[in-house]
Amino acid sequence: MSEELDNLEKQIEEKISNTSNLNDLNSIRVEVFGKKGLITNHLKSLSTLSEEERKEKGKKINNIKDKINVLLIQKNKILNETEISQKLQKEKVDITLSSRPFNQGKINPITQTIAEVTKIFQKMGFETALGPDIEDDYHNFTALNIPEEHPARQLHDTFYLKGDNKKLLRTHTSPVQIRTLEKRKPPLKIIAPGRTYRADSDTTHTPMFHQIEGLFLDKDVNMSHLKGCIMDFCREFFEINDLPVRFRPSFFPFTEPSAEIDIGCFKDNKQIKIGNGGSWLEIMGCGMVHKEVLNYCKVDHKKFQGFAFGMGVERLAMLKYGISDLRSFFNSDIKWLNNFGFSIFENIEKI
Repeated sequence: MSEELDNLEKQIEEKISNTSNLNDLNSIRVEVFGKKGLITNHLKSLSTLSEEERKEKGKKINNIKDKINVLLIQKNKILNETEISQKLQKEKVDITLSSRPFNQGKINPITQTIAEVTKIFQKMGFETALGPDIEDDYHNFTALNIPEEHPARQLHDTFYLKGDNKKLLRTHTSPVQIRTLEKRKPPLKIIAPGRTYRADSDTTHTPMFHQIEGLFLDKDVNMSHLKGCIMDFCREFFEINDLPVRFRPSFFPFTEPSAEIDIGCFKDNKQIKIGNGGSWLEIMGCGMVHKEVLNYCKVDHKKFQGFAFGMGVERLAMLKYGISDLRSFFNSDIKWLNNFGFSIFENIEKI
């Protein structure tokens, strides 16, 4: 009798151990403890035994019953945890999936170009000087030797402030040179980047645009210094070591002698390319500082002399980066900026 119960216990334990799902485990529970279950039948058979045998067998059956219940509870817990884990694994959200693209800002080509030009001249020893956008007639025209009858002073070319014809939006950044010389005396080397304003608007002109002026004053400065400075700048900016650079005689009220700077170019599928191709393209103006400008600034022109130059930032950017319409710089077109703009992370060394 005892051996039979031991074998039954071992058989049930093996079944519980080998089951792999809750349905099978529940079937084992019914098979053991149901109305016609294995343990239930043994309990029913106790009534046919003597009192002593009934006590002995009853105690044995109850011990087996308790053990089996513990095993069923433990197995039920294990199978429940396994089932939940499998369900979570199957239904989990894949957090490694890419999110929406992050819109990263771009540097406007104007900002990029100003930074590139500034860096080149800084390597030549030039400092950056700034001045106000709203100027007076004296600093914008008179002190730069621009006469009263000059066309630039006319209303159709210059934005004058209402009610005060002596105040205006500066037409170039040259006034920064005058203001700097009023505070500091030579020797000095400065560049003056900034916004300028003229009453004009088409594919190559806008009412507001950017210029960079330069000034170098010292003893014994001459045209050869100017030529070397401009040629080095053009070749480094356009990244062409043998770029042809031509100085063509011109006239500016604030320089004497004066010159227009042309660089070599050629046409490629109707698009202008910078390089050695037999054609020329004007990019900036320059010259030796006029003695009258030095006199206005109370600088002895017999002791100090120097050169000045000025360039349009938008023009440089258009030529270097293949931009056809000047107005595109200011239209706030995200698609255009994504195409022509610059990533701060990709160009951080460059600027």
